[in-house]
Amino acid sequence: MIPISDLVERPFARVHAQRGLPYFLTEDGAPWTPIGHNDAVIWPELSPLFRRRDPAAVERHLIWLREHGVTVIRLMLEYCHGEHRYLERPVGCFVPNMVQFWDDLFQLLEKVGLRVLLTPYDTFFMWIRWRHHPYNRANGGVCATQAEWLTSPGMRAAMKHRLAFASARWGSSSALFAWDIWNEIHPAHGGDDPATAAPFIADVAAWLRTYEKERHGFANLQTVSVFGPELINHPMLAEAIFRHPALDFANTHLYETGTIDLPRDTVNPALAVARLMGTAVEEAGDRPVFDSEHGPIHSFKDKKRTLPAAFDDEYFRHIQWAHLASGGAGGGMRWPNRHPHVLTPGMRAAQRALADFLPLIDWTCFRRRNLSDELRCNDPGLALVGCGDERQALVWTVRTDSLSSEGMIEPRRDAPAARLIVPGLHDGEYVVTTYDTRAGLITARLRAPSADSVLEATVEPVHSTLAVSIRAAGDAEVSAGK
Repeated sequence: MIPISDLVERPFARVHAQRGLPYFLTEDGAPWTPIGHNDAVIWPELSPLFRRRDPAAVERHLIWLREHGVTVIRLMLEYCHGEHRYLERPVGCFVPNMVQFWDDLFQLLEKVGLRVLLTPYDTFFMWIRWRHHPYNRANGGVCATQAEWLTSPGMRAAMKHRLAFASARWGSSSALFAWDIWNEIHPAHGGDDPATAAPFIADVAAWLRTYEKERHGFANLQTVSVFGPELINHPMLAEAIFRHPALDFANTHLYETGTIDLPRDTVNPALAVARLMGTAVEEAGDRPVFDSEHGPIHSFKDKKRTLPAAFDDEYFRHIQWAHLASGGAGGGMRWPNRHPHVLTPGMRAAQRALADFLPLIDWTCFRRRNLSDELRCNDPGLALVGCGDERQALVWTVRTDSLSSEGMIEPRRDAPAARLIVPGLHDGEYVVTTYDTRAGLITARLRAPSADSVLEATVEPVHSTLAVSIRAAGDAEVSAGK
């Protein structure tokens, strides 16, 4: 058994979720936004850290991510696609090479200043390859079938043992953003009964919170992710995912059939994200919510097709802005679904552009609601996605009338100036800032009044897409002076 040891220093502030605020803060009160992606211990960019084959290459990669605006990576403690990356083998015995990988990765994340959203089990391949998994009773494990994962006392005990080991070893690190304590919770994990999700969360989340408070003096944030379509198939899951009192924020995986999972153009998948995130924002209320998995999974996994980079870059960029403008925290976290299994340089540039936009909103006091159905514009070729409160608003505009035969936007050079109508803002003067989402540049600033809680502002023509920040004039000036 590997001895449990603690990391003794926290070189940067931990992340908090403050009740009543749908965005994240650090413990010193600064805004923190999850910008990142999914990675895995066997994928190209992190695999050189296993057995310390090339830690310097991984460090250079993490620095490059940070320079491109990335703040967080989502990872699973083990990845069961093969036989050589189990965290435990046999159950309860932690594999030295894997523990060393995580020790080294946490040290690098702390050094570079990135965080990790950590989930203890790779439930997808664990399900598919259950006959090989050390937890399978046939292999000397604790559970007979996948249908008992959420309810088996032996499985619960093994989960808590794993979480105790991981928390004791890495839970005091400020590089740990949060625990995703169960990846894509599903009724099939509990005998096809969606009612098993809530008691599972109540037990495991409460136990982990108590364990961490006793050991560290604080508890890390917790969430549970869900495969989005299951919320349609089993609506009662929404209560557990979006509002369970033991969880700190809500997490969904956006894989809508025929749009997000099999994109034929770069606009309709983003509008699907806007619709789904709008529903998630409403369900989650005043707690943070974001998508921690999305991407063209059907195209890649079933159709065996890697999207052309230019198309995929635009698809990615549109999705992240639809996600943010809908009221989600950050731009969502792509599952690469590419060969090789990494994000493109164009996607990294898009993340940098999103990160550079963030200071245009004061996230420390933005108690947004989704406004997409209430926004209006004089240009019928634009779709509008947005959110706002009484002093701020965020709008993303995208052309729907100029798609090429390849499904990408052909800029409309003859587009008229766009007159935006945004409801819900207190009467007064506002600073309206337009932002080129592709170039990552502010294109204009103007002032516009809100009267009778409706702001009208004429901004530049939208040739393809444009993001717009709207802030009360006094607040914007104070922020600019900081």
